[in-house]
Amino acid sequence: MSAGVNGVTTKTRNGIKVRGELLKMYKSLHTWVGICSGLLLFIGFFAGALTMFEEPIQSWSTPQQHQLRLADQLSTDELDLLVSQVLAEHPAARQEIQINLSSDQRITAPVSWHEAEADHHALDLDGHERQASLSESGELVVRDYAPGQLAELIDQLHRSAGIPGEIGHDILGVYLMGVAAFLYSIALVSGLVLILPTIIRDFVTLRPEKSRKRFWLDAHNLIGLTSLPFHIVIAFSVVVFAFHDQFYGALSKTVYGEQPMFGGRGGQPPVVHQIEQLPPLSELVAKVRQAAPEFDIKAIEMGGLETPRARVRVALSNPDYLTRGAREAYLVMNPYSLEVTNWDVLPGHEDGWSGLVAGMFGIHFGSYGGLPMQWLYFLLGISGAFVFYSGNLLWVESRRKKQQQLEQNGRRINSVRLLSGLTTGVCLGVMAAVAVAMLIARYASLHSSVADTTINGLIVSGYYLVFLGWLVWGLLASLWDERRTGQQMLMVTGLVVLVIPLAGLLSLALGWSQLSLTSVGVELTAMVIGLGLVYGSRRLAAKSAARPLELASA
Repeated sequence: MSAGVNGVTTKTRNGIKVRGELLKMYKSLHTWVGICSGLLLFIGFFAGALTMFEEPIQSWSTPQQHQLRLADQLSTDELDLLVSQVLAEHPAARQEIQINLSSDQRITAPVSWHEAEADHHALDLDGHERQASLSESGELVVRDYAPGQLAELIDQLHRSAGIPGEIGHDILGVYLMGVAAFLYSIALVSGLVLILPTIIRDFVTLRPEKSRKRFWLDAHNLIGLTSLPFHIVIAFSVVVFAFHDQFYGALSKTVYGEQPMFGGRGGQPPVVHQIEQLPPLSELVAKVRQAAPEFDIKAIEMGGLETPRARVRVALSNPDYLTRGAREAYLVMNPYSLEVTNWDVLPGHEDGWSGLVAGMFGIHFGSYGGLPMQWLYFLLGISGAFVFYSGNLLWVESRRKKQQQLEQNGRRINSVRLLSGLTTGVCLGVMAAVAVAMLIARYASLHSSVADTTINGLIVSGYYLVFLGWLVWGLLASLWDERRTGQQMLMVTGLVVLVIPLAGLLSLALGWSQLSLTSVGVELTAMVIGLGLVYGSRRLAAKSAARPLELASA
């Protein structure tokens, strides 16, 4: 510490000078915006890490789902016949029909559609879709099917932290996550300023022997700084996702003017065609492969086939490219002329703005690099959740002594206890609740007597009941014995997560399911997380015994 100009103090370490008043201001800013956004962002990051493996999780939870003959089991002529028959006999399919050509583990039929307009923003617990394929004898087979909602639940937690309600045509929680991400970006900048004076000395230092607060601070700084570029991209992109309508509205007036924002490079005037004029699916597939030979076709979505806005959107995949979708790039075409009407969502063909948006989306979703990048994003998501968890613990730890002194005098700092209970309840609650939802999905799917819509209701109800139960548990614990209850919650959460691999072994032993690489991957990951939580609980119990005056909330 030294005197600066006009008596203003500065802190000098490693040759970096920062005004003391500035550090104090940024510390307050970093602390409070982090606290305000941390719990929502913990849920978003934890669920976001799980979304990297949505397909294996959904496959693990429904090991005996009944599949119709899939696209790779049908010849080209059979696929053409299937699509033409569905469109001819089921008028609702002409409004929106999906043709699945990939080997996605969640695909149960080559063709699907809804009889009524589906809500793509909220969980549809009672929703049904129609599915179709051809039998071995070539006859059209149509069935009602209720898609499992486990993967959709995890995605909703990632997007909205599970907060229900809608504003306009989007979920309330999405906007709240956008606000949290904006605060989060402020916390990133202020946190970087805070560690500048000691960045060289303390960059890779962990000091558990000094104090619990020092350990949490070192770990918080280390993980936060090493993953800073990832956090910056996530913060910015979440704000864009949450308020995209407002941003697009502004861009349409200031950048695009009279030109349409999404596509429309040339093309013929809108014309209403008859469904009989639709070319065979094989011709469409051939045209797509000619236009995008380096991509694999995952799905083809046709819509408005008897309206002036008839369209085809083709989902394409290639892990070597940053793509606009969570896993896919897109090509938009006219279903009758087979003319490409929008190249802007296909990598390598975007203009400046579309390329910037696609790059930002791709970096957020981790839709490139294949399996190694998925694991990297999974680890970054888990470590990001730890940053928010440890940030709240730092605030609690820094005020414990003052709290103890005031409580000895008959006074309490309720905010310290409240944040401690919220941190424990929310962070451990979402982990336990997701584990329970997975177990419900798997157990119910193994019993054909349980209806699909009932399974979806049980999955969502189970999640919210467990989450709210953990939250109440944490808040009540903050009123009496945080030390013992925090350690118990950590132990119980770890044991709940460990039930996942145990359930897998049990169903395998009883012949309810078959061994697969997918199930082994899911169960081993759950076992590592569960054992980590149990180990943390035992360490916390040992430290609490060694330091009986220290409250254990982590």
